[in-house]
Parts: sequence; structure tokens; C-alpha cells
Amino acid sequence: MPNSQSSISDFLWRIYRRADPPQPWMNDGNLPWNEPAFSQRMLQEHLDQSHGAASRADPERKQIVNWLWEKLALEKGHHILDVTCGPGLYAVEFARRGCIVKGIDFSPASIEYARNLAAQNDVGSQCQFLEQDVRTAEFEVNGFEAALFIYGQLAVFPRDQAQALLNKITRALKPGGMLCVELLDQEKVDKNKSSWWFTDDQGLWGDRPFLHLGERHWLPEQKISIEQFFIIDLQSGTTTEVNLSDQTYAASEMEQMLLEAGFGSVDIFKNWSDLPLYDESEWIVYVTKK
Repeated sequence: MPNSQSSISDFLWRIYRRADPPQPWMNDGNLPWNEPAFSQRMLQEHLDQSHGAASRADPERKQIVNWLWEKLALEKGHHILDVTCGPGLYAVEFARRGCIVKGIDFSPASIEYARNLAAQNDVGSQCQFLEQDVRTAEFEVNGFEAALFIYGQLAVFPRDQAQALLNKITRALKPGGMLCVELLDQEKVDKNKSSWWFTDDQGLWGDRPFLHLGERHWLPEQKISIEQFFIIDLQSGTTTEVNLSDQTYAASEMEQMLLEAGFGSVDIFKNWSDLPLYDESEWIVYVTKK
């Protein structure tokens, strides 16, 4: 989070003395999703159709919605739990097809956008969007025919928290309810140490001139990817440090975690079943039934 008291000199010395490699989940090990200004800037990345860094572009998302509709055996009237729903782009589409959707996300800007999007599509009565941490949010027991945990979001939690979330989702599903989890293919994750820097005056890290220093690490024993971001606001001198940890999983490990959570057999789809997505080769999709 921002530290306006630290001088740039102190900040640079902190970078110089940083741990190499860093410990995973330092300072929560995640992006400041719930910080209002950051969440508003992240929302713009979600809605940007020129890239898929935050949300997939509309044509790709529509293909995935069709795929999920088939694989999860969805029907009009089904209740769907969308875990880390972002701005509701998937949830509202399912509501337009007649489903009742509950979406939970930590970002205030995304939740506000999702509510407005549902209203604009005349499905506000079918959608409930809650600004909450999914780890502490209450899921109705036996309340849903399907649940979504997509675009790699399970990976931002340590293994024990990820398992606890899968256990909680199991309880939230009705008997026969289905879950889809999407995670990066561990074999395809960049395991090279790298660093980069750039300057800009707009984007995720601010709307005035800033310097961004980035570094990526791979912890081979724990199978964790860590990105560190050091940002300096060049006008105010405000400094920000963000550590983003991603736990990766071999397909066999994720399958075992789903089984331990109480699901039945797990169907594993590499490359999104070869849907024509710009990055389909990087992903593995898990579909399982309670």
C-alpha cells in the first residue's frame, strides 16, 4: 500500500536490501483490490478490449460462456455462485439466459459496475453482487446448481486457504451441483527470473507520471510465482510496493484437492478444449460435480 512518509531515497534503499527471493504472501501477497482508486483503475483494465490482462475481450468471453453453459449443464432458473466475479461480465450474461446469480468480489468499483450492468440489462432482480472477501463471505448451504472460480483467481490464495475455499464451495452446491475452476498450466508458467521497468502517466499504477520497477521470481520447491512491483509517483514522491504471489498446481494436485473437498470425479480440459482464445494454451480447466 502507498507510503507517503517514506522518502524516495529510503524506498530505493529498501529495494536494494530486499530479500532475494522474497517470501510468498508478504503484505498479503496480492493486489490492493479494495483500495478505491486502485479498484477504479483496475476496472478500466477489465473493460479494455485491447488486451485480456484483466478480463477477456467480448468475443472470447462469449465463447467461454457457451462452453460453460454446456459443460455445467446449466438451465434457465439455475442458481450460480460466481466467486471473484469482477465487474460481473460473466454473471450478467448468465442472468440474461435466465439464471439467478450471486457474485462476490473484493473490488468496490467492480461491484458497483456489476450492479449497474445488471440493471442496464434488465436482470437486476436476478443478480446479487456483494463487495466481500470470498474467504470470509457466507455462501448459502446447498444453494447453487453451479459455481465458477475462473481466470486463475484461486491461485492468489495460499494452499490452505485455497482448500478451505473449495470445501466451502462444495457445501454451497446442491447435490449434483457443478464447479468450474480455471488455473494456469503449471508447466507453462514463466519460471525465469526477470526484471523490467517503465515510466508512464496513466494506467494501473496512477494517472500522473510514475516510475514502475518490476521483478518476477519462481520458487521451485513451493511452485509459487512472485511478482514484486515498486512504484514511485514522480510528482508527490509517494512510493508503493506490491507483492503478488501465485500458487501454481500440477493437474494431479488440483484434482486431489477437489476430491478432498468432496467432489466426485474431475474432468480436466487443457487449452480450454482448444477454444480460439489468444492464450488458451496457458490454461487448464477443471469441471467437477458434487
